[in-house]
Amino acid sequence: MSVRNNLLNIRKSVPPHVKLIAVSKTMPESVIMEAYAAGQRAFGENKAQEMSAKQPHLPADCEWHFIGHLQTNKVKYIAPFVQMIHSVDSYKLLHEINKQAAKHNRIIPCLLQFYIAEEESKFGLDRAEAEELFKTLMDNPLDNILIAGVMGMATFTENMQQVRKEFANLRNIFEWLKKTYFADKESFKEISMGMTGDYLVAIEEGSTMVRIGSAIFGERNYK
Repeated sequence: MSVRNNLLNIRKSVPPHVKLIAVSKTMPESVIMEAYAAGQRAFGENKAQEMSAKQPHLPADCEWHFIGHLQTNKVKYIAPFVQMIHSVDSYKLLHEINKQAAKHNRIIPCLLQFYIAEEESKFGLDRAEAEELFKTLMDNPLDNILIAGVMGMATFTENMQQVRKEFANLRNIFEWLKKTYFADKESFKEISMGMTGDYLVAIEEGSTMVRIGSAIFGERNYK
């Protein structure tokens, strides 16, 4: 099946209010262009240097979303152009994003990544760490970042009841943050959750952004 057909099929199941991010990590520019030709504009990458290498060779209206674990020393590679960073899990990282954004006279939208899975391998904040982060932000505000919502990854399992429970937890975290810190901020509105295997459940639980890769591009060729 072609990338175009895959995209068209997925779009039928993604409501208009949910943003579809095509996870293009490891994919060559020619394959990304197939998705672009089918109307896709938002692409997700999880390695800063791979993303910064692809970006100049692809159309200027592509939106680049960083969705992987981001090290502070790699922020500089994506700061000039990244549309949104989905995976912020510390004040230290926010501070570096702010610093690099200021160099380019930009405000970079960021999502706070929360740990919602039962697996040990996932990154992210818990509620107590989030409260500490906001205390630090109140004392040390950052003008070149915009906290736009939350992101999380469910456990990799076929037990959709567990996945649903984890997504519901992220939605509850979003609502708690909205009420506590962002009640007057319309810009705090995104819940990035759901991937190829669980995006339909994520949408039912309130996702505003789904990150879909293999269902669009096929299985990845990891070198």
